[in-house]
Amino acid sequence: MVPTSNSPQFTKSDFDKPEFRWGIIGTGGIAKAFARDLSYFNSHIVQAVGSRSLEKASDFALEFPSCTAYGSYEELVADPMIDAVYIATPHPQHVANTLLALNAGKPVLCEKPFAVNAIEAQAMVAAAISNNVALLEAMWTRFLPHIAQVREILNSGVIGQIVNVEADHGQYLIDHENPRLTEPALAGGALLDLGIYPVSFAHMVLGAPSRITATGVLTEKGVDSQTSAILDYENGAQAVLTTTLITSTPCRATIAGTLGRIEIDRTFYNPASMRLVIQDGTTTEYPNTYKGHGLREQAAELERMVRNAEIESPLLTHKMSIEIMQSLDEIRNQIGLRYPFEN
Repeated sequence: MVPTSNSPQFTKSDFDKPEFRWGIIGTGGIAKAFARDLSYFNSHIVQAVGSRSLEKASDFALEFPSCTAYGSYEELVADPMIDAVYIATPHPQHVANTLLALNAGKPVLCEKPFAVNAIEAQAMVAAAISNNVALLEAMWTRFLPHIAQVREILNSGVIGQIVNVEADHGQYLIDHENPRLTEPALAGGALLDLGIYPVSFAHMVLGAPSRITATGVLTEKGVDSQTSAILDYENGAQAVLTTTLITSTPCRATIAGTLGRIEIDRTFYNPASMRLVIQDGTTTEYPNTYKGHGLREQAAELERMVRNAEIESPLLTHKMSIEIMQSLDEIRNQIGLRYPFEN
């Protein structure tokens, strides 16, 4: 694969650099998956984990040698051994946790969705700028090898002008009774948990839309069980996006241009196989040979930012993260999705 100027490529030497030590806020499934994926790098260390429960932090730390457990987030961000903080708490806690770390001078990799709304996202970015500390949204898809290949194909112009983007993300989660998905107080629903992937993908390809038309179905508790949106762009392109937590959908993505298309197989936001299909039928396959979960590339990108004294990534700038939140805000407004903690 020929690298592009804005696609960082990681080689063996990158993984043998001096240790980069992580503090993790949150002890849920995504936090553990992130910590385990770091094991593919020789230099990334789980230095500490913080929870509001010391018992949960201690249980988490057992798996990772030399990992210190803290019973508060304040203790974690004060640890001088930590080079960066990964935030893996529920959506409504992202803004407070991020501000805590940034104001302590710690670079932050914050789980997606970046925040609950654009106002929170703007406050997080402002804190990164004022403290001159790196901040990156953990939209891990952006940093995966197959997405780097997508960007190269798009930059080459081989599929012509982009006309249409389609992406869906649906999982059968309604019977899990997970409060994070079902409760308005935790910013539950399909859109922020699953729909963030199609929305972010469309933004990567087409940028911020000029108009959004959205419809959704709300549960008895008032969060969305499924949502669909059409995003229109000034150049005439459209993105058709769907998300649901009441059924499993193909979870594929397509980028169609005037000269060809890119098809990304299930599951498009994970490491995935894909193909390039030119208008005359010529097809180039890109098989998936990735090992691991896929969460480590975003860690490597934050490390690169820190070592180069950069506070944002060219692959997912602060402006991009804010614009994505603005699109989510507009979709929520149109489908009537409100959270009780918002003004």
